[in-house]
Amino acid sequence: MRILLIEDDLLIGPALLRALKDASYSVDWVRTGEAGRAAVRDGSYTAILLDLGLADANGLDVLAGLRAANDTTPVLIVTARDDVDTRVQGLDLGADDYLVKPFDSKELLARIRAVVRRKAGFASATMQGGRASLDMNARRLTFDGQTGELSAREYALLLALMERPGAILSRQQLEERMYGWGEEVESNAVDAVIYGVRRKFGHAVIRNVRGLGWTIGE
Repeated sequence: MRILLIEDDLLIGPALLRALKDASYSVDWVRTGEAGRAAVRDGSYTAILLDLGLADANGLDVLAGLRAANDTTPVLIVTARDDVDTRVQGLDLGADDYLVKPFDSKELLARIRAVVRRKAGFASATMQGGRASLDMNARRLTFDGQTGELSAREYALLLALMERPGAILSRQQLEERMYGWGEEVESNAVDAVIYGVRRKFGHAVIRNVRGLGWTIGE
């Protein structure tokens, strides 16, 4: 799962970065609204964490711009502003959640999981796709009655596939969801992760569509 963190605080930013990476997320951290806009244009993210008090922009304007451009990536506002009017404005502009600093990292991670599964159309922490069932809390997959735990890369790949059941994702699309900036991506990285998943659950769990990419097994 790849997260974009837009946060200019040099104390809070590294703490959030560490908490997210400890939870096995790939994270791109930028410190300005303009850098955040550029990152969204150039990347593919599962969720965006957005501070409101940026040095060069009001985070609410950044959010409004994303939604005006029809970007539907889940956005969690993380801010010290706790007044009701700002909360209401943020939610009305299209934020998926609003979390007031300081907060516990466990709550942040739970809220990320919640907005991701709602975006995919699932009310519970379990996502269904074909014969596969993905437990987002435990990072555990069940396929044809066989259950096993997933590595961070395996989880990111399967989450990308199961968010859009039936869709065929290319190598580039999967790489964008599995890796952040500065992470070396070998030419066979996706193949290696798929091989690992198939070793655990069988070849049918991920179907290859020749020349196009991969989809979750039906």
